[in-house]
Amino acid sequence: MKLHELMTPKGSRKKRKRLGRGEGSGSGKTAGRGTKGQNSRSGGGVPLGFEGGQMPLQRRIPKRGFTNIFRKQYEIINVRDLKHFKSGEIVDRDTLLRAGLLKKAGAIKLLGQGDLSYPLDIKVNKVSRAAKEKIESAGGKVEVVLK
Repeated sequence: MKLHELMTPKGSRKKRKRLGRGEGSGSGKTAGRGTKGQNSRSGGGVPLGFEGGQMPLQRRIPKRGFTNIFRKQYEIINVRDLKHFKSGEIVDRDTLLRAGLLKKAGAIKLLGQGDLSYPLDIKVNKVSRAAKEKIESAGGKVEVVLK
């Protein structure tokens, strides 16, 4: 197959329906909205979730639980993720972002999954006991910095 032989499948390209462009077009005058009624008017129609006056589903279903609006969200990094860094390197938010280990520049928590065999200098917002022990046993140090 060559580039000049490429074609779109039959029926895949359709022209849009031009409404209200005269009687001869087949969808002029009322523009496919019918005559009279709530949906024929401009700005007409019912709001999303409206069920004709019946109590809507989102109000019928019981509400449960509680959402803490002050909850602090942490980006999780494990000890095994630190293998991207060289021995003795300083690991902080900027270096983690550059290495592609963080999705966004939020608070960071270091967890202890995996092993480390060389020292690193790590600066994070929170650290688990296991992660701290693993890094310190490898000869590195962990510093907890406030955001």
